[in-house]
Amino acid sequence: MDNFTQRIKEHSEHIAEAGPHCKTEETTKQALILPLLDILGYSPFNPLMVRAEYCADFTGAKNSERVDYALYSEGELVMFIEAKPFDQKLPKHMPQLSRYFNATPSVCIGAVTNGHQWAFYTDLSNNNIMDEKPFLEIDFKNLGILDSSELAKFRYGYLKTENMRTLAEDLTYLTSFKAVIRNSLKNLDPDFVKFVANQADPTLRMTQKTLDNMTPIVKKAVKDVLSSLVVDSLSSTEPAQEIEEIPFDPLAAVVDPNNSNIVSTHQERELLAHTQTILKTKTAVENIEAKDTASYFGIVFQGKNNRWLLHYHGDKKSPTVHFGIELTAKHRQEVERSGLTIEPNDHINLPEPSDIMRLTGLCFDALAYCENDDNFKRVK
Repeated sequence: MDNFTQRIKEHSEHIAEAGPHCKTEETTKQALILPLLDILGYSPFNPLMVRAEYCADFTGAKNSERVDYALYSEGELVMFIEAKPFDQKLPKHMPQLSRYFNATPSVCIGAVTNGHQWAFYTDLSNNNIMDEKPFLEIDFKNLGILDSSELAKFRYGYLKTENMRTLAEDLTYLTSFKAVIRNSLKNLDPDFVKFVANQADPTLRMTQKTLDNMTPIVKKAVKDVLSSLVVDSLSSTEPAQEIEEIPFDPLAAVVDPNNSNIVSTHQERELLAHTQTILKTKTAVENIEAKDTASYFGIVFQGKNNRWLLHYHGDKKSPTVHFGIELTAKHRQEVERSGLTIEPNDHINLPEPSDIMRLTGLCFDALAYCENDDNFKRVK
Protein backbone atom coordinates (compact mmCIF):
# COMPACT_ATOMS: atom_id res chain seq x y z
CA MET A 1 0.00 0.00 0.00
CA ASP A 2 2.91 2.34 0.73
CA ASN A 3 4.09 2.00 -2.88
CA PHE A 4 0.60 2.79 -4.20
CA THR A 5 0.28 5.84 -1.95
CA GLN A 6 3.69 7.06 -3.12
CA ARG A 7 2.71 6.67 -6.78
CA ILE A 8 -0.51 8.62 -6.16
CA LYS A 9 1.54 11.38 -4.50
CA GLU A 10 3.96 11.45 -7.45
CA HIS A 11 1.03 11.58 -9.87
CA SER A 12 -0.35 14.57 -7.98
CA GLU A 13 3.01 16.31 -8.35
CA HIS A 14 3.08 15.41 -12.05
CA ILE A 15 -0.38 16.96 -12.52
CA ALA A 16 0.72 20.18 -10.82
CA GLU A 17 3.64 20.43 -13.24
CA ALA A 18 2.12 19.13 -16.49
CA GLY A 19 -1.56 20.05 -16.07
CA PRO A 20 -1.34 23.71 -17.13
CA HIS A 21 0.17 22.57 -20.46
CA CYS A 22 -2.77 20.26 -21.26
CA LYS A 23 -4.82 22.58 -23.47
CA THR A 24 -6.79 19.88 -25.32
CA GLU A 25 -8.78 16.82 -24.33
CA GLU A 26 -6.39 14.47 -26.11
CA THR A 27 -3.35 15.89 -24.30
CA THR A 28 -5.20 15.59 -20.99
CA LYS A 29 -5.94 11.94 -21.73
CA GLN A 30 -2.37 11.05 -22.66
CA ALA A 31 -0.58 13.08 -19.98
CA LEU A 32 -2.92 12.82 -16.98
CA ILE A 33 -5.71 10.26 -17.30
CA LEU A 34 -3.98 7.22 -18.80
CA PRO A 35 -1.08 7.41 -16.29
CA LEU A 36 -3.59 7.19 -13.42
CA LEU A 37 -5.32 4.20 -15.03
CA ASP A 38 -1.92 2.51 -15.21
CA ILE A 39 -1.30 3.23 -11.51
CA LEU A 40 -4.68 1.62 -10.77
CA GLY A 41 -3.55 -1.51 -12.64
CA TYR A 42 -5.43 -0.92 -15.90
CA SER A 43 -2.87 -1.12 -18.68
CA PRO A 44 -3.88 1.36 -21.43
CA PHE A 45 -2.29 -1.03 -23.93
CA ASN A 46 -4.44 -4.02 -22.95
CA PRO A 47 -7.92 -4.04 -24.56
CA LEU A 48 -8.98 -6.63 -21.97
CA MET A 49 -8.68 -3.84 -19.40
CA VAL A 50 -9.11 -0.53 -21.21
CA ARG A 51 -11.09 0.17 -24.37
CA ALA A 52 -10.92 3.66 -25.79
CA GLU A 53 -13.79 5.21 -27.77
CA TYR A 54 -16.17 2.50 -26.57
CA CYS A 55 -19.14 2.36 -28.94
CA ALA A 56 -22.27 3.78 -27.34
CA ASP A 57 -24.96 3.53 -30.03
CA PHE A 58 -27.77 3.82 -27.53
CA THR A 59 -31.41 4.48 -28.29
CA GLY A 60 -31.94 8.21 -28.66
CA ALA A 61 -28.21 8.97 -28.78
CA LYS A 62 -26.27 10.44 -31.65
CA ASN A 63 -25.06 8.02 -34.29
CA SER A 64 -21.78 6.35 -33.34
CA GLU A 65 -21.55 8.24 -30.05
CA ARG A 66 -18.72 6.85 -27.97
CA VAL A 67 -17.64 7.03 -24.36
CA ASP A 68 -13.95 7.87 -23.95
CA TYR A 69 -12.93 4.83 -21.91
CA ALA A 70 -14.57 1.60 -20.77
CA LEU A 71 -12.75 -0.29 -17.99
CA TYR A 72 -12.90 -4.06 -17.59
CA SER A 73 -11.97 -5.78 -14.33
CA GLU A 74 -11.37 -9.52 -14.65
CA GLY A 75 -13.58 -9.67 -17.74
CA GLU A 76 -16.40 -7.58 -16.25
CA LEU A 77 -17.34 -4.17 -17.69
CA VAL A 78 -17.32 -1.99 -14.57
CA MET A 79 -16.69 1.67 -15.38
CA PHE A 80 -17.24 4.35 -18.02
CA ILE A 81 -14.92 7.37 -18.03
CA GLU A 82 -15.76 10.60 -19.82
CA ALA A 83 -12.66 12.77 -20.31
CA LYS A 84 -12.55 16.54 -20.65
CA PRO A 85 -9.77 19.12 -21.10
CA PHE A 86 -7.81 20.15 -18.02
CA ASP A 87 -9.38 23.60 -17.67
CA GLN A 88 -13.04 22.57 -18.07
CA LYS A 89 -15.52 22.29 -15.21
CA LEU A 90 -17.05 18.86 -14.59
CA PRO A 91 -20.75 19.35 -13.67
CA LYS A 92 -21.90 20.43 -17.14
CA HIS A 93 -20.66 17.15 -18.60
CA MET A 94 -22.60 14.94 -16.18
CA PRO A 95 -25.68 14.53 -18.48
CA GLN A 96 -23.48 13.08 -21.24
CA LEU A 97 -21.98 10.53 -18.86
CA SER A 98 -25.44 9.80 -17.45
CA ARG A 99 -26.73 8.86 -20.90
CA TYR A 100 -23.97 6.27 -21.34
CA PHE A 101 -24.39 4.91 -17.81
CA ASN A 102 -28.18 4.58 -17.87
CA ALA A 103 -28.13 2.54 -21.09
CA THR A 104 -25.60 -0.01 -19.80
CA PRO A 105 -26.93 -1.91 -16.74
CA SER A 106 -23.73 -3.90 -16.30
CA VAL A 107 -21.69 -0.78 -15.54
CA CYS A 108 -21.60 0.08 -11.83
CA ILE A 109 -19.50 3.27 -11.94
CA GLY A 110 -19.45 6.34 -14.15
CA ALA A 111 -16.65 8.89 -13.84
CA VAL A 112 -16.02 12.25 -15.45
CA THR A 113 -12.60 13.87 -15.20
CA ASN A 114 -10.52 16.76 -16.44
CA GLY A 115 -7.32 15.06 -15.37
CA HIS A 116 -7.02 16.61 -11.93
CA GLN A 117 -10.64 16.44 -10.74
CA TRP A 118 -12.47 13.10 -10.72
CA ALA A 119 -16.18 12.71 -9.94
CA PHE A 120 -17.48 9.16 -9.45
CA TYR A 121 -21.17 8.30 -9.83
CA THR A 122 -23.35 5.22 -9.35
CA ASP A 123 -27.07 4.42 -9.06
CA LEU A 124 -28.01 4.37 -5.37
CA SER A 125 -31.35 6.17 -5.77
CA ASN A 126 -32.72 4.19 -8.73
CA ASN A 127 -31.25 1.07 -10.33
CA ASN A 128 -29.56 1.79 -13.69
CA ILE A 129 -30.26 5.53 -13.35
CA MET A 130 -27.11 7.47 -12.54
CA ASP A 131 -27.38 9.62 -9.42
CA GLU A 132 -27.29 13.38 -9.85
CA LYS A 133 -24.54 13.80 -7.26
CA PRO A 134 -21.21 11.94 -7.18
CA PHE A 135 -20.52 9.63 -4.26
CA LEU A 136 -16.83 10.48 -4.37
CA GLU A 137 -14.84 13.47 -5.62
CA ILE A 138 -11.05 13.54 -5.81
CA ASP A 139 -8.99 16.60 -6.68
CA PHE A 140 -5.32 15.88 -7.29
CA LYS A 141 -4.55 19.56 -6.75
CA ASN A 142 -5.78 19.20 -3.18
CA LEU A 143 -5.44 15.57 -2.11
CA GLY A 144 -6.99 14.64 1.21
CA ILE A 145 -5.30 12.35 3.73
CA LEU A 146 -7.67 9.47 2.89
CA ASP A 147 -7.91 9.97 -0.87
CA SER A 148 -5.25 7.40 -1.75
CA SER A 149 -7.09 4.81 0.37
CA GLU A 150 -10.32 5.52 -1.51
CA LEU A 151 -8.58 5.38 -4.90
CA ALA A 152 -7.01 2.06 -3.93
CA LYS A 153 -10.50 0.53 -3.98
CA PHE A 154 -10.70 1.24 -7.72
CA ARG A 155 -7.64 -0.88 -8.56
CA TYR A 156 -7.85 -3.70 -11.07
CA GLY A 157 -9.36 -6.80 -9.48
CA TYR A 158 -10.82 -4.73 -6.64
CA LEU A 159 -13.44 -2.93 -8.72
CA LYS A 160 -16.56 -5.10 -8.66
CA THR A 161 -20.24 -4.21 -8.88
CA GLU A 162 -21.12 -5.40 -5.38
CA ASN A 163 -18.04 -3.74 -3.84
CA MET A 164 -18.61 -0.39 -5.50
CA ARG A 165 -22.26 0.02 -4.62
CA THR A 166 -21.45 -0.71 -0.97
CA LEU A 167 -18.54 1.73 -1.10
CA ALA A 168 -20.72 4.37 -2.76
CA GLU A 169 -23.42 3.99 -0.14
CA ASP A 170 -20.93 4.24 2.73
CA LEU A 171 -19.25 7.31 1.24
CA THR A 172 -22.58 9.00 0.57
CA TYR A 173 -23.62 8.58 4.20
CA LEU A 174 -20.15 9.57 5.39
CA THR A 175 -20.25 12.79 3.38
CA SER A 176 -23.73 13.62 4.69
CA PHE A 177 -22.79 12.84 8.29
CA LYS A 178 -19.62 14.94 8.07
CA ALA A 179 -21.61 17.87 6.69
CA VAL A 180 -24.14 17.63 9.52
CA ILE A 181 -21.42 17.33 12.17
CA ARG A 182 -19.38 20.16 10.67
CA ASN A 183 -22.41 22.43 10.49
CA SER A 184 -23.54 21.51 14.01
CA LEU A 185 -20.12 22.24 15.48
CA LYS A 186 -19.50 25.38 13.43
CA ASN A 187 -22.89 26.99 14.00
CA LEU A 188 -23.70 25.17 17.26
CA ASP A 189 -27.16 23.89 16.49
CA PRO A 190 -29.41 24.48 19.53
CA ASP A 191 -30.26 20.79 19.62
CA PHE A 192 -26.55 20.00 19.91
CA VAL A 193 -26.16 22.48 22.79
CA LYS A 194 -29.17 20.93 24.55
CA PHE A 195 -27.73 17.45 24.03
CA VAL A 196 -24.34 18.38 25.54
CA ALA A 197 -25.87 20.28 28.46
CA ASN A 198 -28.36 17.53 29.30
CA GLN A 199 -25.69 14.84 29.07
CA ALA A 200 -23.52 16.84 31.48
CA ASP A 201 -26.38 17.71 33.86
CA PRO A 202 -29.66 15.79 33.37
CA THR A 203 -31.34 17.94 36.05
CA LEU A 204 -30.73 21.15 34.12
CA ARG A 205 -33.95 22.91 33.09
CA MET A 206 -33.40 24.08 29.51
CA THR A 207 -35.06 27.49 29.11
CA GLN A 208 -34.19 29.98 26.37
CA LYS A 209 -32.09 31.94 28.85
CA THR A 210 -30.24 28.77 29.86
CA LEU A 211 -29.69 27.91 26.19
CA ASP A 212 -28.29 31.39 25.50
CA ASN A 213 -25.93 31.09 28.46
CA MET A 214 -24.79 27.58 27.59
CA THR A 215 -24.11 28.19 23.87
CA PRO A 216 -20.80 30.11 24.23
CA ILE A 217 -19.64 27.65 26.90
CA VAL A 218 -20.36 24.63 24.68
CA LYS A 219 -18.71 26.43 21.76
CA LYS A 220 -15.51 26.89 23.78
CA ALA A 221 -15.68 23.28 24.95
CA VAL A 222 -15.91 22.07 21.34
CA LYS A 223 -12.84 24.10 20.35
CA ASP A 224 -10.85 22.86 23.34
CA VAL A 225 -11.76 19.20 22.68
CA LEU A 226 -10.93 19.42 18.96
CA SER A 227 -7.61 21.09 19.72
CA SER A 228 -6.83 18.42 22.29
CA LEU A 229 -7.64 15.62 19.81
CA VAL A 230 -5.32 17.15 17.20
CA VAL A 231 -2.47 17.46 19.71
CA ASP A 232 -3.01 13.88 20.91
CA SER A 233 -2.97 12.51 17.34
CA LEU A 234 0.23 14.39 16.47
CA SER A 235 2.06 13.36 19.65
CA SER A 236 0.86 9.76 19.72
CA THR A 237 3.37 7.07 18.75
CA GLU A 238 0.53 4.78 17.70
CA PRO A 239 -1.01 5.04 14.19
CA ALA A 240 -4.31 6.94 14.20
CA GLN A 241 -7.19 4.56 13.74
CA GLU A 242 -9.18 7.20 11.87
CA ILE A 243 -6.72 7.21 8.97
CA GLU A 244 -5.87 3.54 8.87
CA GLU A 245 -5.61 2.39 5.28
CA ILE A 246 -7.31 -0.68 3.85
CA PRO A 247 -5.86 -3.81 5.48
CA PHE A 248 -5.38 -5.87 2.32
CA ASP A 249 -3.13 -4.67 -0.46
CA PRO A 250 -3.57 -6.71 -3.67
CA LEU A 251 -0.33 -5.21 -4.98
CA ALA A 252 1.76 -6.48 -2.09
CA ALA A 253 4.05 -9.49 -2.33
CA VAL A 254 2.89 -12.67 -0.58
CA VAL A 255 5.42 -14.78 1.33
CA ASP A 256 4.91 -18.55 1.41
CA PRO A 257 4.24 -19.43 5.08
CA ASN A 258 6.14 -22.71 4.62
CA ASN A 259 9.16 -21.24 2.82
CA SER A 260 10.15 -17.60 3.31
CA ASN A 261 12.36 -17.79 0.19
CA ILE A 262 9.27 -18.13 -2.02
CA VAL A 263 7.67 -14.74 -2.57
CA SER A 264 4.77 -14.31 -5.01
CA THR A 265 4.80 -10.80 -6.43
CA HIS A 266 1.91 -8.80 -7.86
CA GLN A 267 3.58 -9.04 -11.29
CA GLU A 268 3.60 -12.85 -11.06
CA ARG A 269 -0.06 -12.98 -10.10
CA GLU A 270 -0.88 -10.57 -12.90
CA LEU A 271 0.99 -12.78 -15.38
CA LEU A 272 -1.05 -15.78 -14.23
CA ALA A 273 -4.30 -13.82 -14.69
CA HIS A 274 -3.33 -12.73 -18.21
CA THR A 275 -2.29 -16.27 -19.17
CA GLN A 276 -5.57 -17.68 -17.86
CA THR A 277 -7.44 -15.05 -19.88
CA ILE A 278 -5.61 -16.10 -23.05
CA LEU A 279 -6.18 -19.82 -22.53
CA LYS A 280 -9.72 -19.85 -21.14
CA THR A 281 -11.06 -20.37 -24.68
CA LYS A 282 -9.01 -23.58 -24.92
CA THR A 283 -9.32 -25.10 -21.43
CA ALA A 284 -10.92 -24.52 -18.03
CA VAL A 285 -9.27 -21.68 -16.13
CA GLU A 286 -8.63 -23.93 -13.11
CA ASN A 287 -6.34 -26.07 -15.32
CA ILE A 288 -3.87 -23.18 -15.51
CA GLU A 289 -2.15 -22.92 -12.13
CA ALA A 290 0.79 -21.16 -10.55
CA LYS A 291 3.87 -22.97 -9.29
CA ASP A 292 6.14 -20.54 -7.51
CA THR A 293 9.69 -21.42 -6.49
CA ALA A 294 12.62 -19.56 -4.97
CA SER A 295 14.30 -19.15 -8.38
CA TYR A 296 11.39 -18.62 -10.80
CA PHE A 297 7.61 -18.36 -11.11
CA GLY A 298 6.01 -21.14 -13.10
CA ILE A 299 2.63 -21.63 -14.73
CA VAL A 300 1.69 -25.30 -15.08
CA PHE A 301 -1.11 -27.43 -16.52
CA GLN A 302 -3.38 -29.19 -13.99
CA GLY A 303 -0.89 -28.64 -11.16
CA LYS A 304 1.67 -31.02 -12.72
CA ASN A 305 5.21 -29.72 -12.35
CA ASN A 306 6.48 -31.55 -15.45
CA ARG A 307 3.73 -30.01 -17.61
CA TRP A 308 4.84 -26.43 -17.37
CA LEU A 309 3.73 -23.86 -19.87
CA LEU A 310 6.23 -21.18 -18.92
CA HIS A 311 8.75 -20.00 -16.36
CA TYR A 312 8.87 -16.31 -15.48
CA HIS A 313 11.97 -14.58 -14.12
CA GLY A 314 10.68 -11.26 -12.84
CA ASP A 315 13.40 -10.52 -10.31
CA LYS A 316 15.90 -9.57 -13.01
CA LYS A 317 16.54 -6.05 -14.29
CA SER A 318 14.97 -7.19 -17.55
CA PRO A 319 12.22 -9.77 -16.77
CA THR A 320 11.99 -12.77 -19.10
CA VAL A 321 9.67 -15.66 -19.84
CA HIS A 322 10.75 -19.12 -21.01
CA PHE A 323 8.17 -21.45 -22.58
CA GLY A 324 8.16 -25.21 -22.05
CA ILE A 325 8.35 -25.94 -25.77
CA GLU A 326 11.08 -25.60 -28.35
CA LEU A 327 10.77 -22.35 -30.27
CA THR A 328 10.08 -22.92 -33.95
CA ALA A 329 10.65 -20.48 -36.79
CA LYS A 330 6.95 -19.57 -36.56
CA HIS A 331 7.31 -18.80 -32.86
CA ARG A 332 10.36 -16.63 -33.50
CA GLN A 333 8.40 -14.69 -36.10
CA GLU A 334 5.61 -14.14 -33.57
CA VAL A 335 8.09 -12.78 -31.04
CA GLU A 336 9.64 -10.50 -33.66
CA ARG A 337 6.23 -9.15 -34.71
CA SER A 338 5.33 -8.53 -31.06
CA GLY A 339 8.24 -6.12 -30.64
CA LEU A 340 9.82 -8.30 -27.96
CA THR A 341 13.27 -9.89 -28.22
CA ILE A 342 14.64 -13.37 -27.70
CA GLU A 343 17.60 -13.59 -25.33
CA PRO A 344 20.06 -16.48 -24.87
CA ASN A 345 18.56 -19.91 -24.04
CA ASP A 346 15.31 -18.88 -25.77
CA HIS A 347 14.26 -16.59 -22.94
CA ILE A 348 11.93 -13.84 -24.19
CA ASN A 349 12.11 -10.40 -22.62
CA LEU A 350 8.82 -9.43 -20.96
CA PRO A 351 8.97 -5.84 -19.59
CA GLU A 352 5.39 -5.99 -18.26
CA PRO A 353 3.22 -9.02 -17.35
CA SER A 354 0.56 -7.75 -19.79
CA ASP A 355 3.07 -8.21 -22.64
CA ILE A 356 2.24 -11.92 -22.53
CA MET A 357 -0.90 -10.91 -24.47
CA ARG A 358 1.41 -10.37 -27.47
CA LEU A 359 2.44 -14.04 -27.39
CA THR A 360 -0.93 -15.79 -27.63
CA GLY A 361 0.28 -18.23 -30.29
CA LEU A 362 3.10 -19.44 -28.06
CA CYS A 363 0.70 -19.81 -25.13
CA PHE A 364 -1.69 -21.89 -27.23
CA ASP A 365 1.11 -24.16 -28.48
CA ALA A 366 2.56 -24.60 -24.99
CA LEU A 367 -0.89 -25.61 -23.73
CA ALA A 368 -1.40 -28.06 -26.61
CA TYR A 369 1.95 -29.66 -25.78
CA CYS A 370 1.04 -30.04 -22.09
CA GLU A 371 -2.39 -31.50 -22.91
CA ASN A 372 -0.88 -34.27 -25.08
CA ASP A 373 -0.20 -37.28 -22.84
CA ASP A 374 2.09 -38.78 -25.48
CA ASN A 375 4.64 -36.07 -24.74
CA PHE A 376 4.98 -37.34 -21.18
CA LYS A 377 5.11 -41.10 -21.60
CA ARG A 378 8.15 -42.79 -20.18
CA VAL A 379 10.51 -44.17 -22.77
CA LYS A 380 10.96 -47.89 -22.20
